Amino acid sequence: MLHVVATPIGNLADLSPRALAALRGAAAIACEDTRRTWQLLTHFEIPRPAEMFSYRQGNEERVTEKVLSLLAEGKDVALCSDGGYPGISDPGYRLIRACAKAGIPYEVVPGASAVEVALLMSGLSTSSFTFRGFPPRGPGALRNWFAEDADKEHTLICYESPFRVGATLAAALDALGDREAAVCIELTKMHERVSRGYLSDLVNEFKDAKVKGEVALVIAGSNPKFARNVDTSKEVK
Repeated sequence: MLHVVATPIGNLADLSPRALAALRGAAAIACEDTRRTWQLLTHFEIPRPAEMFSYRQGNEERVTEKVLSLLAEGKDVALCSDGGYPGISDPGYRLIRACAKAGIPYEVVPGASAVEVALLMSGLSTSSFTFRGFPPRGPGALRNWFAEDADKEHTLICYESPFRVGATLAAALDALGDREAAVCIELTKMHERVSRGYLSDLVNEFKDAKVKGEVALVIAGSNPKFARNVDTSKEVK
């Protein structure tokens, strides 16, 4: 069986007993970065499996065939990324889909995810939300990417490089208007930080800031109560 294992996004205490059992019992581990996964195994005193190899963007097709071969031999294989769920803005989708199409059994072992943690830490609406992964880099493409959600009421969540936070917030402000948002940095880690405010305030805060670590952006949906300088007194209750 293939075990799709969610691993901690920061705090190692978030690794579940079920995830520990899956990693301990695997004959092989396919992971994003073998060095990071080896550190995780070492911390929990899990012996290195007979096979541990990298499964990343660029080698997914070749390694998918290798994993399918191991599964056909009746071996248990664990799939994990550097943090969170494999396949969610990380390698893994191709292998999971291949197993589904071939009728090969697999299970998902739940665990930490930056998406839900960022949403709850933002203080914004949780009634509906959309996660869009990493935004494009080009200024025009970035603005258009945000504009697709300009009139939608769901909360928007995305990841971003720490080197592009200011530019991405500015593009969001241009495309969406001045609405509430949150910048979530290093979630669950020692230096966790969440900045909340309107997009214009966050643009000023991060335009020249040197950000370190993993970043998730959470932006309110199209609703007057989340927009700056909008009269909500006539809003239907």
